[in-house]
Amino acid sequence: MADELEYEQAPPSAGGIGAQLQAAREARGLTLEQVAAETRIPQRHLQTIEAGELSALPARTYAIGFARTYARAVGLNDDDVADQVRAELDAQASGPRHRAPGFEPGDPARVPSRSLGWFMALAGVLLLAGLFVVFRPYFWPAAELPSLIEQQEAQQAAAKGPTQQKSAALTGATPASAASGPVVFTALDEAWVRFYTPEGTLAEMLMARGDTYTVPADAKQPMLRTGRPDALQITVGGRRLPKLAEVQQVMGDVPVSAEALLARGRPAPATGAPPVAAPAPAASPTR
Repeated sequence: MADELEYEQAPPSAGGIGAQLQAAREARGLTLEQVAAETRIPQRHLQTIEAGELSALPARTYAIGFARTYARAVGLNDDDVADQVRAELDAQASGPRHRAPGFEPGDPARVPSRSLGWFMALAGVLLLAGLFVVFRPYFWPAAELPSLIEQQEAQQAAAKGPTQQKSAALTGATPASAASGPVVFTALDEAWVRFYTPEGTLAEMLMARGDTYTVPADAKQPMLRTGRPDALQITVGGRRLPKLAEVQQVMGDVPVSAEALLARGRPAPATGAPPVAAPAPAASPTR
C-alpha cells in the first residue's frame, strides 16, 4: 500500500503538456522571463504549467487560457494544447485524495465537537465578510467611478462659459482636454482581449472581473480584438465612454486611441456646403 501511495504522488510524466510546452520553448531558444514578458502571464504560473501541476492554478479557466497563450507564444496549436490541458485536469481531479497522516476520523478524541465546528464556521463567515468590505474597492474599482465622473462632468459643465458651450454645440467639436489622458479598459466580466498595433502585439490576456489594462500612451495606432466587447468598460482621462457593443460578438481591428474612442460617440458632421457665417455688425463711429 505504501508503494502505491508513493507512486500516485509522483510528479507527472515527461510526456505531459507541461513538458511539451517547455520543449517547444527551449527549441525556440526562449527563457521563461521572455515568455512571461510576451504573454503577460506571471512567471510562477508558467513554471507551474511546465511542472504539470495544472490543478494548482487559480481556476480551470485560467489553466486553459494560460496554456493557450503559452502555446501560441512557442508555436504550438492552441486548440490541441487546450484539449490536452482539459484531459490532464480531469485526470488530476479524479485522482485519489490522500488523507493527512496521523488523523483517524473514527477516533472521537480527535474529532472536533459539533459546537466547536459551528463556532469556527461562523467565525470564518464573519472574517470573509469583513475582508470583502475592506478590500472591495481594490477588487472592483470600476464600481466607484460613475459617481465621481458624473460629479466632475457636472462641475466642468458649470464652469464652462456660455460662449464655449455655444461654440461647441455649433461645431460639434470635442474639447482638446477630452482627448488627453490614459485610455483604460476595465473588465466587468471575464473576457479575452488582444491589444496590438501594426507593428505587433501589445498585450493578449484573459481579463477577470475587475482587471484593468491601460493602453500605452506612445502606442501608434493601437487596436483591439475581443469576443466580449459588452464586458469592457472604457474610460479616457477618467471619463467613461459607451461600450464598444452591448452584446457578445467578435470585434477586431477596433481603434482604441483616445481620439478614435471619443470619435465613436461623436455625431458625424453634416454633408453639403459649409454654413455661411453671418456678417459682423458694423462698428459704430467713435465720437
